[in-house]
Amino acid sequence: MIHHGWENNETLKKVKCIHTNAKKYKVDSVLTVGNLYEVKNETDEFYFIIDNTNRMAGFKKDYFADA
Repeated sequence: MIHHGWENNETLKKVKCIHTNAKKYKVDSVLTVGNLYEVKNETDEFYFIIDNTNRMAGFKKDYFADA
């Protein structure tokens, strides 16, 4: 359960949200286009960031571009 400590991890990099057009999930309520987010962990498909609700969440990389 190492993911419980990710909020305290150092920031790996910053990414900019470029769209919130999700096919399956509603992400426009937790991400804002144009905002910068700090990446706390990363996998091949997902960035784990602290979203607009101040909670750790994983999002597909195609919502973001490197800042």
